[in-house]
Amino acid sequence: MSTDAIVLLKDDHKEVRRLFRDFEEAGDNAHVRKGQIVRKIIELLTVHTYIENEVMYPEVRALLPEVEDEVLESYEEHHVADVLCMELWSMEPDDERFDAKTTVLIESVRHHMDEEEQEWFPTVRDGLGRNQLQEIGAKMIELKKTAPRKPSQPSALKKAIDALIS
Repeated sequence: MSTDAIVLLKDDHKEVRRLFRDFEEAGDNAHVRKGQIVRKIIELLTVHTYIENEVMYPEVRALLPEVEDEVLESYEEHHVADVLCMELWSMEPDDERFDAKTTVLIESVRHHMDEEEQEWFPTVRDGLGRNQLQEIGAKMIELKKTAPRKPSQPSALKKAIDALIS
């Protein structure tokens, strides 16, 4: 398994995209299946945004000050995803707005992932050496072991609250 931070994040993106397709292909009345898929999406996004916010973004921001604007935008995009995940976590799959809210989450996160992969990751890869990306990736792997998996966990809640009050 690679410890390159960008490779690790792209692997997460692939898994999230697969779940997005599963949700979209599940059908209009597949409430139970959609609920299961959304729970898994929320778990993956909660872990993913946590390790990016706690490791990747601060490290890259410190090493490559020229990407600060992109990092700040990414924090805000994560905040939007965190809020939607929190709301979806408290909903039932047959709630009137469940599918619509999930669709907004999917659209927002797809946009974020596309921007990262097409614009931000190439800049970061060019600006950091292989060893630095592997060191960042190793920290992310370690943090992933204890990262929150539900938006209701204290460390995930703190991240959402910090974003609201800062």
